[in-house]
Amino acid sequence: MIILSELHYHPPAALFATLMHADGLLLEAHEHYRKQTYRNRCLIRTAQGVQPLTVPVIDGNRAEKVSISAIEIDYRQNWIHRHWRTLQTAYGNSPYFEYYADYLHDIYVSKPALLFDLNQQFLRLLLKCFRLTLPVQLTTKYHAYYPAQPSADNTGLLSTQPSIADRRDWLTPKASVKTPEPDTPAASALVRPYPQVFGPGFEPGLSVLDLLFSQGPAAGSFFIV
Repeated sequence: MIILSELHYHPPAALFATLMHADGLLLEAHEHYRKQTYRNRCLIRTAQGVQPLTVPVIDGNRAEKVSISAIEIDYRQNWIHRHWRTLQTAYGNSPYFEYYADYLHDIYVSKPALLFDLNQQFLRLLLKCFRLTLPVQLTTKYHAYYPAQPSADNTGLLSTQPSIADRRDWLTPKASVKTPEPDTPAASALVRPYPQVFGPGFEPGLSVLDLLFSQGPAAGSFFIV
């Protein structure tokens, strides 16, 4: 099965749990940019509780629709420094922060012009962290709907192409008010609780960085697949 998803900024760990048994990942490259989503934000846990980190973008508030692949990052704001300092403060004492820090920092300081490119670079790194070698492709045009099962060709036979599981906007900061589709897995059920830097209790739905910094190479063992 091919997982169809939008590109996120340090997505929740549930995405990678879903990819563990996928045949490939299809990234939506022709949608319109949407505000207040994981496309340009992530959630981490700090001493003050759960905190969003948001990448500022240019023209994200325009009335007209802008393609996700054309959204530019606003480097007039010193957001890289803020994000990196926040990650250092929150996770500097975690077991594996230093293990991944240089790789992440190199991407930040390369300053990709486009949000889409920044997210792709982080995604490629995160896939390597989980040793996921599945093929990653971009959509060639926008489709509002993808059939859940392969369709029949003109001979009446089912296509041999893998089916596509549409997971666009499955992961959202507003997940608590969104009713999941009947055949869609619940994100909260895909990651087992693990020791987090700040407690008490377990906070689900955080960026995958929270899991990686805590568990390192063993992070994948916390996926329920």
